[in-house]
Amino acid sequence: MNPLLQRLQPYPFERLRQLFAGITPNPAYRPISLGIGEPKHATPDFIKRALSDALDTGLTGSPPTAGEPALRDAMAGWLQRRYGVTLNPTGQILPVNGSREALFALTQTVVDGSQPGALVLCPNPFYQIYEGAALLAGAQPYYVPSDPARNFAVDWDSVPAEVWARTQLIFTCSPGNPTGAVMPLEEWKKLFDLSDRYGFVIASDECYSEIYFRDEPPLGGLEAALKLGRSDFRNLVALTSLSKRSNVPGMRSGFVAGDAAIMKAFLLYRTYHGSAMSHVVQAASIAAWNDELHVIENRNLYRAKFAQVTPMLSAVLDVALPDAAFYLWAGVQGSDTDFARDLYALYNVTVLPGSYLAREARGFNPGAGRVRMALVAETAECAEAAERIIQFVKSRN
Repeated sequence: MNPLLQRLQPYPFERLRQLFAGITPNPAYRPISLGIGEPKHATPDFIKRALSDALDTGLTGSPPTAGEPALRDAMAGWLQRRYGVTLNPTGQILPVNGSREALFALTQTVVDGSQPGALVLCPNPFYQIYEGAALLAGAQPYYVPSDPARNFAVDWDSVPAEVWARTQLIFTCSPGNPTGAVMPLEEWKKLFDLSDRYGFVIASDECYSEIYFRDEPPLGGLEAALKLGRSDFRNLVALTSLSKRSNVPGMRSGFVAGDAAIMKAFLLYRTYHGSAMSHVVQAASIAAWNDELHVIENRNLYRAKFAQVTPMLSAVLDVALPDAAFYLWAGVQGSDTDFARDLYALYNVTVLPGSYLAREARGFNPGAGRVRMALVAETAECAEAAERIIQFVKSRN
């Protein structure tokens, strides 16, 4: 058995299940979950039709790992329209079965775990696949805290030079999970300069890029590189997905794009990894990447929902409208785990303790005292959950 498996920690939702063990929630309330960040808006009909129409011929042959040219062209077209970035569809774009699988596989491609003291940097709090991918690649995660005083920007300045010197890969997440923070151009420049100095790869996780609340769309990693004159996208790859953008988490469809040398190695790894995208999913993905109207409609649903729910909760919790994504990252009084457990028991609402999304590093856990609320259900259900949370907080106080 691979001994590195022993280093993995339970996923946040397993820890939440253990926290709720033995609790019977108040039967006066129907269950509402704000715990899991999985879209619940309806999948657009045209995507379902494209999936269905491809069934007649799409299951008769093995798909190529690199994907069909029409799919890569659709992805390249979206990158050009969204970010003004022009990539070679053949050598710089690769379809993947969702961003989680790609984040893990890319880490195995990039990291040389045989190097003593190899490090992978990630924000803290973070998406747990970053940690697991680093550990199973033979590296050690290094957790870089987010600063509440700077809109939860990651404090890259806190990383010592000796840590940068051992770093092989860093994960960025913009818009961030769970904070919703978006990285500005100055932050990208800082990371690019550090990458040039120390040689590490930057993996830019951008799966929430199309859900935002201001007029200006979030800056992407490839877009930032181009603005700074880095048209070769050296040591940079961006990962994105249709799950949040198009409400198709079950389709498992996304892509990775960037540095051609890294993409060549990634394709080699994935050829052996056996993770080609089904022809049927490719057909539906082409339809989704080529349409923007459904994305605008989806974004407007989130904007209306957050405009209603955020002011309700901000009256009793330390929470504000995020830059982007579909989470509220709320500060609570006292223990975040006590808050989540008692809210579930008394009002049958599930939220995720912030400490489960972070690690204690250098003496503190930057997720402690906060909870993540995923506003993925319909507006009425989220508003009902907010009303119960208000009652709960008032009763505690």
